[in-house]
Amino acid sequence: MGDFVKMGPTVTRITGKLESTVESSLNRDRQKLHCFLKKQSRERFSPNQVEMRSSTFFCLYFLLLVCVSESVKFNCSGIATCQSLAGYVPSNATTYAAILSLFQIPVLYDLLGANNLPLSTLPSTSVPSGTVVRVPFPCSCSNGIGRSRNTPIYTFKPTDVGLDDIARRTYDLFITYEDIAEANGIKDVNKIASGTKLWIPLPCSCDAVDGGEVVHLAHLVDSGSTINAIAEQFGTSPETLLRINGIGDPTKLQAGQAIDVPLKACSSSISSESLDSDLRLPNGSYAVTAHDCIRCSCSSVSGYQLVCNPGQELSKSCPVAKCDDKLSLGSSVRSGCELTTCSYAGYNASTSSPNFSILTKITTKSLCNNAPAPVPAGSGGSLPGGTSPPGGSLASDRPSRRKWMWSLIFALPLIGSGFVI
Repeated sequence: MGDFVKMGPTVTRITGKLESTVESSLNRDRQKLHCFLKKQSRERFSPNQVEMRSSTFFCLYFLLLVCVSESVKFNCSGIATCQSLAGYVPSNATTYAAILSLFQIPVLYDLLGANNLPLSTLPSTSVPSGTVVRVPFPCSCSNGIGRSRNTPIYTFKPTDVGLDDIARRTYDLFITYEDIAEANGIKDVNKIASGTKLWIPLPCSCDAVDGGEVVHLAHLVDSGSTINAIAEQFGTSPETLLRINGIGDPTKLQAGQAIDVPLKACSSSISSESLDSDLRLPNGSYAVTAHDCIRCSCSSVSGYQLVCNPGQELSKSCPVAKCDDKLSLGSSVRSGCELTTCSYAGYNASTSSPNFSILTKITTKSLCNNAPAPVPAGSGGSLPGGTSPPGGSLASDRPSRRKWMWSLIFALPLIGSGFVI
């Protein structure tokens, strides 16, 4: 028992170091640990027993690496930039303020809108562990790959075990330690100074899908989930998911795997000359734009047509938005089967609120013989306060998956020491 007490912490430290080590150094660490086990066990075990325990240790460690070793990259060959989403699942209870800081989201409204939460939601609002929170971020395409545009930036702390720990525990396996090392030009992942700024290249895409505009969501596969179930949950097809993710065998889908899920975006009347011409929203979300003067929302109920209205509750210095003397922005007039609406067409000019213009456009829609737009399947979960996230869920299996991996790590010293259960 005394040998175990001396040996356990040492092996645990070695295991922690190995977690953040690139594959090229795995053989070197295996040799070091093998020699260590031999030295500790020389008086108690035969060479064959030491070899067996050392081999068992590394078989289990290799199994742990397999769970997180595959690089995460989404295809992106379309437009240069766009807004994307990531379905972040915090492993511990947190707040919206902490999520804003972790992903460096510019304003709270962006996070609230992506999750269809009331504008009155406070940053200090608690977010339970296992809750799916859609995180918006800018995406940039280069060399056929989509990655978050120079954000978020993570500062390496003295308490960080390594890049793998940051990828797996902090950013929920949306990226691997190899992705972080490659993006930051890190040659030796074991030599990272405290205070080093690390760009976290989240996977994303800006590509249209089947000729339609979409918002791409980085989704983490739940335990026991299938391509068919994911397609039904997010209102797409299994064939589309398999194609854009390059999945040949759907039965090999793994829990915790990040896949690209295209969410149908609402069409709009926003001009290509507007400063927010790239505004794309999926079902069940909204965005605040035009210097906080306009709130636009997307819903399948509206036939996937972006609906924008004045949002003076956020700004008191907004210009008047009207189409003519009869119609103000967001108002409609029906005549027979035709609905005439004063629609939002964007904004232009200066960055200071008093000196810009809100653009409007008259749009018409036929109401006769129009069937209601199909509504995607339910969200399968809820956010704090009872608000359902758009396509989200309570990923209660992910904390369990993390516990399983950490249980495996803690079991390794027992195996290395010869402890028999």
